[in-house]
Amino acid sequence: MIIVPENEIASLVTREAAFQAVENVFAAMASGDAYNFPVVREAIGHVDALYGFKGGFDKAGMALGLKAGGYWPNNLETHNVINHQSTVFLFDPDTGMVKAMVGGNMLTALRTAAASSVSIKHLARQDAKVMGMIGAGHQAKFQLRTALEHRNFEKVIGWNLHPEMLSNLEEVANEASLPFEVVELEGMTEADVIITITSSFDPILLKDHVQPGTHLACMGTDTKGKQEVGVDLMTAATVFTDEIAQSISIGESQHAIAEGQMKESDITPLGAVINGVHKGRVSDDEITLFDGTGVGLQDLAVASAAVELAVANGKAIQIDI
Repeated sequence: MIIVPENEIASLVTREAAFQAVENVFAAMASGDAYNFPVVREAIGHVDALYGFKGGFDKAGMALGLKAGGYWPNNLETHNVINHQSTVFLFDPDTGMVKAMVGGNMLTALRTAAASSVSIKHLARQDAKVMGMIGAGHQAKFQLRTALEHRNFEKVIGWNLHPEMLSNLEEVANEASLPFEVVELEGMTEADVIITITSSFDPILLKDHVQPGTHLACMGTDTKGKQEVGVDLMTAATVFTDEIAQSISIGESQHAIAEGQMKESDITPLGAVINGVHKGRVSDDEITLFDGTGVGLQDLAVASAAVELAVANGKAIQIDI
């Protein structure tokens, strides 16, 4: 078995490698060559932690396995480690033998950022100039860095419930030599692309906060009850997702579906756009929205890339089990 430790991931897996892995697996999902297994996610009744499993099989990429982990909300304060903790396990599809164990924390950040940027590549207007961010936590920095590589943005604007955290976004904007401006939610109408990446259970961004032609990547809602955008915005947008089953059950679409304002048939897999089956954006005035719920196949794809890179760079640890 190959082990790729968490502390090696950052030096092995580039943002571009993660982007390519996620784009490929979305395409495989839409063509029926890859599928996710049902998600297990439980409150374990200890330190308020959520723990679960996401897995699947990608026949195109020959990736079989799962990610185990979850969210420990007191980690940073109590143990000085990040709150999201996970590990990816890969298995040989031909034999079922365990193939690799890969640190999943950095991979999760990279694949989540890659997913929103894949949606920007395929759905945002080509002339998009202003990048908007809702949320300014740990993951927001990954989101912004990757997004800025997929359009020629000229400015970044940001909003966060806790304004003191907006320096995280300003730091990334400065790295890209772009101006950064703090705005109220009403000021998001200036943005051509908006990423939402919060842990909110109440809608933050409403239709009145978004101009026609905007592309939104809603990345924070991955659990029943969470919500980042209003139902009015969902119904005004053309909605795409990583996986429809998760979108309507634990994703941003769950609320509009529950209220009878949307139907499952109103949602299109992003992979269908990548494969050329769906046109994607059809006008410059259309609001497009990617409901990024986070699927196990993303983790397997990026973990597989990490294993290949670790072997090629002599960073893989080989053990017998």
